[in-house]
Amino acid sequence: MPFLHKISPLFYLILSFIMTLGFNACQDSEHPEVPGPFTTPLGKVYSREKASGKALQQYLEAREVYKKDSSDVEALIWFGRRTAYLGYYEDAIAIYSQGIRRFPEDARLFRHRGHRYISIREFDKAIADLQRASELIRGTENTIEPDGIPNAMNIPVSTLHGNIWYHLGLAYYLKGDYPNAYSAYIHCRESGTNPDNLVSSTHWLYMIQRRLGNYILADSLLRPITPELEVIENNSYHNLCLFYKGAITEEILIPEGKPSAASDAVAYGLANWYFTNPDSLTLDKGVDLMSAIVEGDNWTSFGYIAAESDLIDLQRKADPVIKE
Repeated sequence: MPFLHKISPLFYLILSFIMTLGFNACQDSEHPEVPGPFTTPLGKVYSREKASGKALQQYLEAREVYKKDSSDVEALIWFGRRTAYLGYYEDAIAIYSQGIRRFPEDARLFRHRGHRYISIREFDKAIADLQRASELIRGTENTIEPDGIPNAMNIPVSTLHGNIWYHLGLAYYLKGDYPNAYSAYIHCRESGTNPDNLVSSTHWLYMIQRRLGNYILADSLLRPITPELEVIENNSYHNLCLFYKGAITEEILIPEGKPSAASDAVAYGLANWYFTNPDSLTLDKGVDLMSAIVEGDNWTSFGYIAAESDLIDLQRKADPVIKE
């Protein structure tokens, strides 16, 4: 036993070195190794696809730039982002973790890693990262965050501060911590003045207050939302806010009455609206809409993850033996 105690640190050092070599070897292949299937908390299994097309090309280019200068934090961030766009979230997290060890004061690394912890349902880790990011940006000037997947007008509409607060609010929401989620989304709404930021943050603020039973406050949050807002990217959130105000009907929100034809964001917003309606008779309709979302294939969308989290919470309340 004393002998084992002496070699233990060396053993772990060698093991860490071997794991790093394995990770780097994986990244050096022409095609990145496809991660195994992802199993959701509800037990649904989704396979990851082999990278191809433009996404693969952009990944390879980002990887090559990073390999040429691994001390460039910008190159590391894009390497991580391009990896995440392939759906290889665990690999992206590993890349960001390498970056954090080298650049522990760069809020962007915590922002992106926190986002991807949400993707794999590790909400506590996401909160820790995004909370750290919010501390690192304190007193700093906000900046536009370049898009990895540009919108139709090729005009970035999000900022570093806004994205940190947005994802922190989402992580708290998914944990059912509505007061902290509300606080984060207030910061998010205050971080920028463009209409896209306004409608996205207001959508979550509204839903949170309905969750808390504050219907008058929820409605008051919608005052700045008008049909005339020039929204570039977040049209789903804009339409949801207009629906919440009664400015458009459910038939306009959900074409032909088919939730499956709408985005998960719209379907979840409508589900939450029914679920939190003071008329308890609509609760079942909200649950049915959430169930329909998780029957779909878009397991990485925020609408899917939110519906999944709500259904798990309902199961837990129905059966107290179910644990976190």
